[in-house]
Amino acid sequence: MGREFEKQIREYVRSYCVDDPSGHDWYHVERVYKMALKIAEKEGADITVVGVAALLHDVGIKKEIECGFDHSEYGANLSKEYLLRIGFDPSKIEGVVEAIREHRYGRHVKPKSLEGKVLQDADMLDALGAIGIARAFAYGGARGAPIYDPAEKAEAYDPFKVKSTITHFREKLLNIKDRLNTKTAREIGLERHRFMEQFLDEFYKEISGER
Repeated sequence: MGREFEKQIREYVRSYCVDDPSGHDWYHVERVYKMALKIAEKEGADITVVGVAALLHDVGIKKEIECGFDHSEYGANLSKEYLLRIGFDPSKIEGVVEAIREHRYGRHVKPKSLEGKVLQDADMLDALGAIGIARAFAYGGARGAPIYDPAEKAEAYDPFKVKSTITHFREKLLNIKDRLNTKTAREIGLERHRFMEQFLDEFYKEISGER
């Protein structure tokens, strides 16, 4: 994408991530960016589109947490305005915007483009494994969700409903491995999924007093 554009975009994104307590901080963006480039290279996606979309994919998350906006839609519009303003390659902008708009899990829609699939996979992989467990509790805390509610039933996932973090595992996180789009992501996701299952098994044993 060019070093100057990358530097500009990174500085812009950092302004949206500063002091983020929800697991959508700058380190999340960096992990998604690196994973997205790794998957894109193996799957033959447009590296520039994937890289820019990965950097910008969560610029709308603060609005969602604070105001209930759909962060993928809000972030896509915000990103388009920003990329046009800085003179980014117009032939790449729509690909970036489409990938951001379609990346969120809660839409239950498969991205149309390979670049969108790669971004969605990279983002979903960061919700799995050890880092996914840590982020889940950070996200729940930022939304005022309890850790566990034994009376709560798992239902179809709704990103705008605040439920306990353990229910969040059951409604969303444990289903991610079956939603991954690319072969590369599925291979990575399987081991991370198994680790989360082990964590939940231990959690339920400790909660029940079994150990």
